[in-house]
Amino acid sequence: MKKVTLMAIAILFSAATVFAADTHTSKMASDTTKKVKPAKVQYTCTMHPEVLSDKPGKCPKCGMALVKKTGAKKKPAEKMKM
Repeated sequence: MKKVTLMAIAILFSAATVFAADTHTSKMASDTTKKVKPAKVQYTCTMHPEVLSDKPGKCPKCGMALVKKTGAKKKPAEKMKM
């Protein structure tokens, strides 16, 4: 009788462990599959950088096509002449 009781307790403990581990795994999986919002794209005129738009089109000042705005590019450091 004691063997049956111990076996039942062992099975219940194992089942509880499996369900606890499964719950933890599914939470981790949902954390890693969160959607990341894409960076907001802006369009600007090459001649009028103050003109900004959320969609492509034409510059209201000169009529040129708007291009995607990119981050400010750093100029390479100039060599100093001595």
